[in-house]
Amino acid sequence: MAKTATPLNTSKIDAIKPQNKEYAIFDGDGLLLLIRTSGTKTWQYRYKNYKGSIKKITLGEYPALSLKAARDKRRNFEEMLANDIDPKEQIDLLEKKKSNSNILEAVSRTWWRSTLDKGAWSEDTANKRLRMLENHLFPLIGKMPIEDIKPMHLAASLTSIEKNSSENAQRIKAMLVNIFNLAIQHGLIENNHALAMNGLLVPKKSTHRPTLSLDRLPDLFSRLELDSGKPLTQLCTLLSLHIFSRSSEIRFARWSEIDFKQRLWTIPPNREAIEGTRYSDRGAKMREAHFVPLSKQAIEILKKIQEYSGHCAHVFPAANNINKFISENTISP
Repeated sequence: MAKTATPLNTSKIDAIKPQNKEYAIFDGDGLLLLIRTSGTKTWQYRYKNYKGSIKKITLGEYPALSLKAARDKRRNFEEMLANDIDPKEQIDLLEKKKSNSNILEAVSRTWWRSTLDKGAWSEDTANKRLRMLENHLFPLIGKMPIEDIKPMHLAASLTSIEKNSSENAQRIKAMLVNIFNLAIQHGLIENNHALAMNGLLVPKKSTHRPTLSLDRLPDLFSRLELDSGKPLTQLCTLLSLHIFSRSSEIRFARWSEIDFKQRLWTIPPNREAIEGTRYSDRGAKMREAHFVPLSKQAIEILKKIQEYSGHCAHVFPAANNINKFISENTISP
């Protein structure tokens, strides 16, 4: 059977003396007074939150915080718990508001750092995303507390950004969804207003060339065979038609990644950066090793490529410098 605490009174508290070891006296319902060896008397509230976790909140020191004032605080906390609100989380939220750590810019930077630490971006991509926020979003609503930002604020900001760059507006809209999700997880807000921006922006018109119809493929292969240009350019284009990998993955390929026996090309998460060549450290898009099975035809093409670049580390070296790579425009339409 649980021990019932006898409520404290001022006379009893004043008479309490310190001991060689810190100890506590209880007022009941989670309120207690810690008597430290120095003689300091500190109010503390202990409770079990709606998740079942035991938490402690330091209220202040006696007599600066009186018995009545400590009980008033306990009463406020009990009302929060009755409404499934964690008092400590509420206090932390109020502190964040005071320190401006809940403004959109601060929350966005927290999200950015968390995403970078998880390895979701390369350093170059991460810096681009941050500059995008700093240059376009923060000047508009970055100083607003995130809980005060309504759909109309987001709509006005994104529409303004779209006037100068549709691509930036689309990317920032996507980032805002994740930023607001983080704010919800930290208890700063309850609703993700960024989700209400779906349909606000005009989709960017595709700049990709139309897909080549199947009936024109034989003509394309015939033209490649008749091409009198550089052999590596022809073979690179031909290989890309057989494996459908990203241009950067193909351009920056190393022979060490190709396993002819297993007929497998392993694209690593990252590659060794080559000085003077942008993005040469790029590997697989998802930052995880990507395995590309090689067909018989792809193996035959790679063996032909070996005749030209087998003496190099790179599968597709530049014509004037074997330590670099062919141009990004070589296999682009």
